[in-house]
Amino acid sequence: MQTKKILLTLAVSAMTLMAGAAPKPKTDMKTFIDDLMGKMTLQEKIGQLNLPVTGDIVTGQAKSSDVAGKIRRGEVGGLFNLKGVDQIREVQRIAVEQSRLKIPLIFGMDVIHGYETVFPIPFSLSWSWNMDAIRESARIASQEATADGICWTFSPMLDIARDPRWGRMSEGNGEDPYLSSAIARAMVEGYQGQDLSANNTMMSCVKHFALYGAPDGGRDYNTVDMSRWRMFNIYMPAYKAAVEAGAGSVMTSFNVVDGIPATGNKWLMTDVLRDMWKFDGFVVTDYTAISEMIDHGMGDLQQVSALALNAGTDMDMVADGFVGTLEKSVREGKVTTAAIDQACRRILEAKYKLGLFDDPYRYCDSKRAKKEIYTAEHRAEARKIAAETFVLLKNEGQILPLKREGKIALIGPMGNTRANMPGTWSVAATSDKYRSLYESMQAAVADKATVTYAKGSNLMYDADLEARCTMFGREMRDPRDAREMLDEALRIANDADVIVAAVGEASEMSGESSSRTDLTLPDAQRDLLAALKATGKPMVLVYFSGRATVMTWEHENFPSILNVGFGGSEAGDAICDVLFGDKVPSGKLTATWPKNVGQIPLYYNHLPTGRPLAEGAWFTKFRSNYLDVDNDPLYPFGYGLSYTTFAYGKPSISNTTMNANGGQLTVSVPVTNTGNYDGDEIVQLYVRDLVASVSRPVKELKGFERISLKRGETKTVTFTLTPEELKFYTQDLEYKNEPGDFEVMVGPNSRDVQTLKFTLQ
Repeated sequence: MQTKKILLTLAVSAMTLMAGAAPKPKTDMKTFIDDLMGKMTLQEKIGQLNLPVTGDIVTGQAKSSDVAGKIRRGEVGGLFNLKGVDQIREVQRIAVEQSRLKIPLIFGMDVIHGYETVFPIPFSLSWSWNMDAIRESARIASQEATADGICWTFSPMLDIARDPRWGRMSEGNGEDPYLSSAIARAMVEGYQGQDLSANNTMMSCVKHFALYGAPDGGRDYNTVDMSRWRMFNIYMPAYKAAVEAGAGSVMTSFNVVDGIPATGNKWLMTDVLRDMWKFDGFVVTDYTAISEMIDHGMGDLQQVSALALNAGTDMDMVADGFVGTLEKSVREGKVTTAAIDQACRRILEAKYKLGLFDDPYRYCDSKRAKKEIYTAEHRAEARKIAAETFVLLKNEGQILPLKREGKIALIGPMGNTRANMPGTWSVAATSDKYRSLYESMQAAVADKATVTYAKGSNLMYDADLEARCTMFGREMRDPRDAREMLDEALRIANDADVIVAAVGEASEMSGESSSRTDLTLPDAQRDLLAALKATGKPMVLVYFSGRATVMTWEHENFPSILNVGFGGSEAGDAICDVLFGDKVPSGKLTATWPKNVGQIPLYYNHLPTGRPLAEGAWFTKFRSNYLDVDNDPLYPFGYGLSYTTFAYGKPSISNTTMNANGGQLTVSVPVTNTGNYDGDEIVQLYVRDLVASVSRPVKELKGFERISLKRGETKTVTFTLTPEELKFYTQDLEYKNEPGDFEVMVGPNSRDVQTLKFTLQ
């Protein structure tokens, strides 16, 4: 009898769970969503538009938190920054078993450049110019994040940055629209794969739409003001490329566009994004972007919420503007139920495409979390990719690569910090598992050499400034007196055969809300380097940076400089791979490095001026130049050296004319490895439109190829040009090419090129 009761209880429980499960998709997406929305109240539809933050909400807390109550009432469409598959499963259970309609939540996170296996920050990653590697980094990030319950990432960031004072240059791909567009496609493909409903792919979110990387003064969140002609030719292509690659969502930017905040800008969100580019996903705001429109002077919370919805924004991140005001706005005729229905539908469609209605727990397999996160395979790939990003800026006297012998002194504040290796926006990083550069160097030399370490200085003398530069657990302030730290460094330096100075930015000196007006090396580190130079020892600078910095003094005073950016969780080992010659540096810059901050904005694809400075000249009165410094950058776009050398032969062109209707031509150049190491070279192709209806840049990147060459080997690199690569937006925003003369240039960077000519007919 007791057994029968138990069996009956189990059967009833099973039926209850089945009844409480999320609805299953029917014949097709439209039919399914039509049926679901027919059952939804207005409040429940508005609830789908609400994206609150959870922080570190954990199992148990969710049950009693306000967030949990909102989920039960159908007032939440998704959550972000909740980490851990068990926690996510628990919160999802509330949605699909305790709410009226059992609609699953979408879970997002800032998976920017990896999950627990962290790849180089996006700016550093772009220095590889390797689309396969970039795509693979996104794929691995997707695999790890989905194994931990995440199905939506706020990446890629595709904001063109021409002003390195802006700290979020670190999160983008540099200054060039062509390269950034290629990276956009690779990232979206890596995240979303071939099947968005697979449990190891996640939806990408293109950000920040639009123009976020061009704030006045390089100050984050500040005003952006530019012509639509510049928008479409320079800033829009990468966003558009991501949309064309199938990105499932787009995030609004904080700034104004044509005087109207992007979040409430109908021209941007509807006319351009949906009508012109045919985007069919959903639009989410950035953090509190709706309520921030109040400070922009656009009205109270109800007004700005209505403005955002009517503009085409679908989901409100954190501001509680939609969930708090839209019902009232409907009653007052300020928004329509049709607009709410449209936004709700787009979010439900995203959940359908992710397969959440079919299985709301598809991303909640704890077995995957144990097997697929921070694996040896993923770490090896991250290490390999990181080594491809490092840029050798200078190597006079061939100090690099280092030999595994003698005494090596590692000195500098970046030499022994685990937490700063991953770089900014590494929110899922587990830094205690990572190696510092010092730990990696010790492992790299084993018993073949001796590595000693001294910090030498703090990041800077100003303790308050350093505190602002090392937030989020990246603190590294040493309480010792500056003289004591320097003396320790000099003792080990004088006893060493070679000095490796690990200096530059800490990880949070670049990133969001990390704008800088002074881009030179901070004072304490500069004094440290000057003292180390005075020892007369051979010296290598390992330079950490999340942006284009001013390195004029370093370039003038030190023979060997390796810019490592921020290489991710495996940065320490990857740096050692290059330092000791196991890998040959091959990265090339994707932004222009200025000689001083007064040259900013400085970028290679600038427009010509009516009073150009003669080539090779510095100052000529009544020409476009400065009194105190020449116009040239310290390091041009596309620049990077190697341990080996490459010789470019004479380029050739298949034809001197191209038919504008379906024609094409090829440009070929032989490249020879003339040095003593096998190595990779990134060959670059640029084009200039000599005469057009609007002024055109002095050169534009239109092709690149990364090649591997053995010592003494020659390969011919061939680029194909079509009329499509010659198109641009006219003053009337017509996208077309125009017949006329063109220059085509090939070389190892944007400065050192050989030029040919052709005519478009």
